[in-house]
Formats: sequence, C-alpha cells, structure tokens
Amino acid sequence: MTRDPSRNGLTYRDAGVDIDAGDALVDAIKPLAASTRRAGADGSLGGFGGLFDLKAAGFKDPVLVSGTDGVGTKLMLAFATGRHETIGVDLVAMCVNDILAQGAEPLFFLDYFATGKLETGVAAKVVAGIAEGCRQAGCTLVGGETAEMPGMYAAGHYDLAGFSVGAAERTDLLPRTQDMRAGDVLIALPSSGPHSNGYSLVRRIVERSGLAWTDCAPFDDKLKLGEALLAPTRIYVKALLPLIRAHRIKGLAHITGGGLTENTPRMCPDQLVPRLDYASYDLPPVFQWLQAAGSVADEEMRRTFNCGVGLVIAVAQAEAPAVMADLLAAGEAPFVIGELGPA
Repeated sequence: MTRDPSRNGLTYRDAGVDIDAGDALVDAIKPLAASTRRAGADGSLGGFGGLFDLKAAGFKDPVLVSGTDGVGTKLMLAFATGRHETIGVDLVAMCVNDILAQGAEPLFFLDYFATGKLETGVAAKVVAGIAEGCRQAGCTLVGGETAEMPGMYAAGHYDLAGFSVGAAERTDLLPRTQDMRAGDVLIALPSSGPHSNGYSLVRRIVERSGLAWTDCAPFDDKLKLGEALLAPTRIYVKALLPLIRAHRIKGLAHITGGGLTENTPRMCPDQLVPRLDYASYDLPPVFQWLQAAGSVADEEMRRTFNCGVGLVIAVAQAEAPAVMADLLAAGEAPFVIGELGPA
C-alpha cells in the first residue's frame, strides 16, 4: 500500500527547521553583502564557495594570512538588551585586527550564525553589522553559514563566529623581529571600551553592582549601561595599512584576551621585552568604574582587559614622531605607551 505523505507525514518545519525563513534571510542579506564588494571579489552570495582573485586585488608575491574568532559572552549583553546591530562589527573586528597584526590586508570574510529557532529580523541585524565591519575593514563578505538547530540553544539565543582571509606581500609581513632594537618606541591606539574581551568578568561586576542594563551608565550619563558596554570593537585596518606597506612599522599587537601584559610581548623577539608605562595615559572611565565596582587588582585588569588600548605599534625611535603625525591625520589618537628593552 502506498503511503499518503499528506496524512501524518512529518516535515523539516515540524522538526523545528524553517527552510523558508532561511531563504528569506539570504534574500535580505544579499544587498548587504553586495555593499562590501571590492577588487578581487567574484561570484555571488548563495554559491557553494566564495571566490577571490588575488591578482585582480593587485598582489604580486602574496602570502595568505587567516584568522577566526568570536565575540565571547558579549553576546549575552546583546540578548539581555535586545540590541543586535553592532555585534557583527565586533565579530569582523576581532578577526581582521588579528590578521592586520601580521601585516596583512583583510580580503574577504565569512560568518557562522547558529540558533535554535531562526528569527529573520534578528539575524538580518547581526549580518548588517557584519557588513558594516567589512566596509570599515575594506574586505568583502563572500558568504557564511546560517544553522537552525532546534534544542541546541536557549530561546532568543544564538552563537556567532567569523573567519577572515587576508594577504600581504612577502616583504610586508609582521612582525619584523630582525629589525627590532632596544629603544624602539611603543605607540598605543585607543580602544572604544572593552571591545570583545573580559565580558564574563564585566557581567559579574554588573551583577555585583546591582545595576540593570537599562540604568544610566555610571561612567557615561548619556548612555544606558548595556548600550555603553556594547560599544563596537574598533577596526584599525585603514589607518595602519599605508604605514605597514611603507615598512615604517616593525610590529603590531592586537590587545585582546590576555590584555596588555600578555599580547604586547607576542610581537617581540626573545631578546626584547615591552616596557609599558601605565602612567602615560589616563585609564578611561569605563575601566575605572569596572575596577572600582569589582575591586579588581591592577594586574588582573591588565591581563583581562585592554584598559583603553586596542593596538600597540612598535616603531624605530627616529620614526615615532612622523608615524604619530600620520596616525593623527588618519583620525587616530595615538600616544606613546612605552618602549622595547632588553629581556
């Protein structure tokens, strides 16, 4: 006897996966992806793979540099506040700033968005943020994966990961450890806040403070607490690439998990260590509040948070004034935070 599938037959939708919603999301984000197109990008969203032509992008002897990351428990703030517009910028920033630290130009980006039940409006806001991050970094959004997995996530929650590929001419790769010398100057570029690291401690401090995410931020009376702590991670690509290509920078450290104390030494050769002068700048108000509200020791602050520094740049002492001037002209607010010394 032939079974009639219209009677008691299960569908994928019955199992909790809505293919139509996924198709609607793809249609919604196609113009967002198109807005990130750049030289070298080929193909269209929806294919089985993203294409990129290195020759069309102008590279002659390129080395590919890749990076992958997420935004950690900063996602919990997005869930708690219902603000999903900038978390995608964070995702791109965490990846592209890392490959920038190797001297690479970000070329293309892919994202992974996973949830228990796809809410097309929320997902579209997240991807809009990813597209904005790609535009800031000058890379193209070539595709990604949207996974609807019933039972895997709490209602209203999602997970987010990103993957970026960049390239550098072989002669532009960083760090240039063979050129580093004691006395090289360390220049800091400001962060916009905690960026995307230390948020498990941030949430614990907020819980201890008794404040709600909708309360006025104690360190910024113009913003709600949740809004202030969701400030998107800064992207430093466009300000730094010209200096990298001119071989005026010896090394870069992206200040992420591990803070200033653990990330800055990663660009140094064994015989040199960074000597940071923490008195060279004022700790931004958000970090002053986090430290006071959580009774966090100085050393714990410096190994957990960026403490107001998103990027540290190593340059020759003679080059430092000109590099600072060029960074100022590019819209940055650089300051000297220390120097390299013998180990």
